[in-house]
Amino acid sequence: MERIIELLQEIKEDIDYETETALIDDELLDSFDILQIISALDEEFDISIPASMIVPDNFNSAEALWNMVQELMD
Repeated sequence: MERIIELLQEIKEDIDYETETALIDDELLDSFDILQIISALDEEFDISIPASMIVPDNFNSAEALWNMVQELMD
């Protein structure tokens, strides 16, 4: 999960990704940030995130992103 936090900080560094649990709900990330995150995760973990998984619950926290990545890597 450390690598996910590093990727997120590269995209938007002024957020505490270790404790934040409402990145989407609190509008801390915008649609462009989400696209950058998807691209970074696809490249870093050699996965393809299907449109059906691009929902707020999967992007509200670093932990949720990590869980999604692990699911896609299985």
